[in-house]
Amino acid sequence: MQDRLPKRDEVALELKWRLEDIYDDEQKWEEELNKINELSDKIAAYAGKLADSSENLLAVMKLDEELNLYIDRVHGYAHMREDQDTANGKYQGMKQRAMSAYMYSAEKSAYISPEVLAISDEELEKFYAQTPDLGRYKRMIGEIRRLKDHMLSSEMEQLLASAGEMQGASQKAYGMLSNADLKFPSVKDSKGEEVQLSNGRFVPTQMSKDRDLRKASFEAFYGRYEEFKNTWAAMYDGEVKSRIFEAKARKYNSAFEAAVDGNDVSPAVCDSLFESIHDNMSKMHQYVSLRKKLLGVDELHMYDVYVPMLADYDMKVSYEEAKELSLKALAPLGEDYLDVVKEAYENRWIDVVENEGKRGGAYSSGVYDVHPYMLLNYNDTLDDVFTLVHEMGHSMHTWYSNKAQTIVDANYKIFVAEVASTTNEVLLYHYMKDHAESAQEKAFIINHFLDSFKGTMFRQTMFEEFERKTCEMAEAGTPLTAESLYDVYLDLNKQYFGADMISDAQIGWEWCRIPHFYYNFYVYQYATSFAAAVAIADRILKEGAPAVEQYKKFLSSGCTQDPVSLLKIAGVDLTTKAPIDAALAVFGEAITEMEQVVKDL
Repeated sequence: MQDRLPKRDEVALELKWRLEDIYDDEQKWEEELNKINELSDKIAAYAGKLADSSENLLAVMKLDEELNLYIDRVHGYAHMREDQDTANGKYQGMKQRAMSAYMYSAEKSAYISPEVLAISDEELEKFYAQTPDLGRYKRMIGEIRRLKDHMLSSEMEQLLASAGEMQGASQKAYGMLSNADLKFPSVKDSKGEEVQLSNGRFVPTQMSKDRDLRKASFEAFYGRYEEFKNTWAAMYDGEVKSRIFEAKARKYNSAFEAAVDGNDVSPAVCDSLFESIHDNMSKMHQYVSLRKKLLGVDELHMYDVYVPMLADYDMKVSYEEAKELSLKALAPLGEDYLDVVKEAYENRWIDVVENEGKRGGAYSSGVYDVHPYMLLNYNDTLDDVFTLVHEMGHSMHTWYSNKAQTIVDANYKIFVAEVASTTNEVLLYHYMKDHAESAQEKAFIINHFLDSFKGTMFRQTMFEEFERKTCEMAEAGTPLTAESLYDVYLDLNKQYFGADMISDAQIGWEWCRIPHFYYNFYVYQYATSFAAAVAIADRILKEGAPAVEQYKKFLSSGCTQDPVSLLKIAGVDLTTKAPIDAALAVFGEAITEMEQVVKDL
């Protein structure tokens, strides 16, 4: 690790994303920001008139489509500029202004949904017949009308829209405290050398073979979060209360029901996930026992979770090597797929390395009429290679959907958002395992796959249980305090990791650092997507071209159908428990394979 993080202007140009592809002159950003307000006012002028004629309805749909193009660019540019250096006041301001413009547009267009709902089915069919161009917006109009029972009057919709920016305050405060303001101490490794902690460096220290460093960084890192425990609790409580407020306003039985209905998914899908995971918890405990055995420790602690189970083997993969690996692993998806991946590498779609003030983690963010972008914090680990192909999967899903669909139909729902990314990871796993040059390397790769299962199928489901339980607590009137949140999280940790794991006291504060708890019941979809991806990758590798063609049709479909139906295009039916149970069976098989491989070492 470097002694210090580089400043933004010290990072090599080829390792920084080229946001100039969106705006090569920030004056254009200013002009398009103003355009958002102008279009919002034009849309507002049609309030009370949508049911008057098909021409009025079409005019508003066209204005709204144009508005969304500007919002996509203006907000996309501002948030990525801020993420590359969260302490930069200029870009903080630009993002705030972009959000304000977005909220202004939401307020001005809030009447659209209730007025669309007020049109009778018979009248709407007449509109489609009179004005064929309305067909372009038929899916979007149908999506509005699907939520008819939960839409409010025009005045109430405007009131909710105007409260939107306020409701996002908890997530914004979390991001600022976590990424910009929270500073971590240095810790000492077993040789007495100091290592500077940061959000981006925490997991690499937890992957270190130096157990003294792992323990010290674990305790110092979560100790820092604990210092602000009441602040984290207040922010999370605000997030939960805003969800409950909106769910009640829209006449849902719970915040969770409101969240999944927004994605056109039944709560039963998540309930089935919980059932399958709990039925297969013994496999997770078997994994923990194997980890304890291979690490050769008397006690397995939470700071032993990320280190590879093979004590005398390690892999370092440079970014250049990772790019080459990705191209080989993704080759079954065809040359047309690889050509776009190469374009991403060659034309700076990716912000690669960590710098001072940069947002932690990784993501893919699409700008409809430009191209997708990826933010990484690449540190030469095997995990970073998988993160690269994961985010590339998101980007390719966005690329295919944007090319095939209008902006109205391109934005696929969150429920399917993790499928393409995880399919890429599974393909990489199979390629690297099959091309391992030694039993040790093969075991190391299987280790990573097992850890991915643990981190996705089990950990994300545990996160979802935490969200469900804490929201239900708040809905029942139980206060969400630092201590009550700690207790819920620690109890879940003990349940999921089992008797062979020491659930250290500090792990109870892990909930403080999970940004996805501000994403409104996002995380269970990682688990369902992982299960779907295991099935899709298996089909691609076994069936070849027909499965690839179906998969690309899925990638190109945007939000043209409900998410469960879209997955059926790719051959996966999540209306049953079968894909979840099948994925967990693969987890069990990988544990058995790992046990066999390590016998030969």
